[in-house]
Amino acid sequence: MLTIAELQPLFPMFEKELLQEIAEKGTLRNFEEGELMMKTGQYFRSTLIVTKGLVKVFREDDEGNEFFMYFLEPGQACALSMICALKQERSELTAKAISATEAITIPLDNMDRWMSAYKGWSQFVLGNYRNRFEELLTTIDHIAFRNMDERLLFYLRKNQQSLKSDFIPFTHAEIAHELNSSREVISRLMKKLADKGMVRVHRQNIEIVNLNL
Repeated sequence: MLTIAELQPLFPMFEKELLQEIAEKGTLRNFEEGELMMKTGQYFRSTLIVTKGLVKVFREDDEGNEFFMYFLEPGQACALSMICALKQERSELTAKAISATEAITIPLDNMDRWMSAYKGWSQFVLGNYRNRFEELLTTIDHIAFRNMDERLLFYLRKNQQSLKSDFIPFTHAEIAHELNSSREVISRLMKKLADKGMVRVHRQNIEIVNLNL
């Protein structure tokens, strides 16, 4: 069972009464690395709040191509899943655990009531909407106005920041898939970065040396 002591450091803006309700009504779930947490076309009966680990949220087309949207870190929730849950609409996103992840599921019938009952919850929800929207604008900006080498640098920096590691555990093919490019293009650009001493290319991951050279 969840405890207020465990929740409070992650959500310092929440009232004690709200923390107590989350502890009583929320369910703690664990997801393995690579496990899908949310699928396109899925209806929601609850929303997820990440407490440990890292989650990648992306769109997927009919051919399996991915479009990276944003990461969810501990203390964050997927704003778009909240909207789908409240409007009882199908999800248009997929979420996958990048590392072993722990999340709290909050039953749908609590969300509306908490918006009016607790200032901390309404600020949390609105803050998640704003932050995810700003991240989407940044992602769209790089797609619309930057060339592929700039997009690759942005992608590497974003993963380095979110993973809190200099090792990006993706192959060239996986990176190409997420950037809607080809493995050959990504391999060529990665070699340029390696020649400049910015990265080291390994078989199953990319080691970041200094992306600011």
